[in-house]
Amino acid sequence: MRDYLRRFLIAIIMAICVSLLFLGGRHSQAAAPEELKEREHWVWPADGVISDTYGTRRGNHKGIDIAGKMDTPILAVEDGQVVKSYYSTTYGNVVFIKHPSNFVTVYAHLNKRLVSVGQPIRQGDMIGYMGKTGRATGIHLHFEAHQLEWRYDKRFAFNPEMLLGRMAVGETVQGGIAAMGRDVLEASAQLRPLLEEKFSDPVTERYRVKKGDTLSAIAVKVNVSVARIKVLNHLNSDVIRPNQILIIR
Repeated sequence: MRDYLRRFLIAIIMAICVSLLFLGGRHSQAAAPEELKEREHWVWPADGVISDTYGTRRGNHKGIDIAGKMDTPILAVEDGQVVKSYYSTTYGNVVFIKHPSNFVTVYAHLNKRLVSVGQPIRQGDMIGYMGKTGRATGIHLHFEAHQLEWRYDKRFAFNPEMLLGRMAVGETVQGGIAAMGRDVLEASAQLRPLLEEKFSDPVTERYRVKKGDTLSAIAVKVNVSVARIKVLNHLNSDVIRPNQILIIR
């Protein structure tokens, strides 16, 4: 009888522990995006046009698609470390980056990968070139974001536009531009002729905005006019923010 009671008590304790772990995991998963909204400033990973959004295809599309030119630079949205870099029959050339916030971002269908496993990454670093490798119908970047870890069933996937800014299919985005609140900073709803010029330029120099920088100060520092910087980056105002990536020539 005593042995039966001991086993019964052990079973109850184990059940309580499992329940607490489950509830704690669910709480972390639900809270993460809201907490990051306040402190994370991701930048868009590529220049191009939004061709598909999160949750389409009967809920099976667990990312966003950015269509663009072959070999468009792909940028890391935030600091982190490469945890996977390989070729997949579905993702094609793909890179996974783990961020200090315990988020994992996925960059798929790349024409070429420029980083390897274990490599530290800074926000705005080029990690590859846009392509159509793997199971892709056209040239684009398939970008995913996951809480805690990437899983085959994509259980922890969430809409990356929660941290990038809301965009609709057909709107253009610019790699390196950060979100401000719910709106994307200086993202145009129409393709501009200069976008084609920028895509075809084989050499692009970029500048990461530092705290206290102004467009005029940056122009003097890099010896490029303010007007030219605004044209290259499709800026309609002088508003810039720390960690924003600017094309300077």
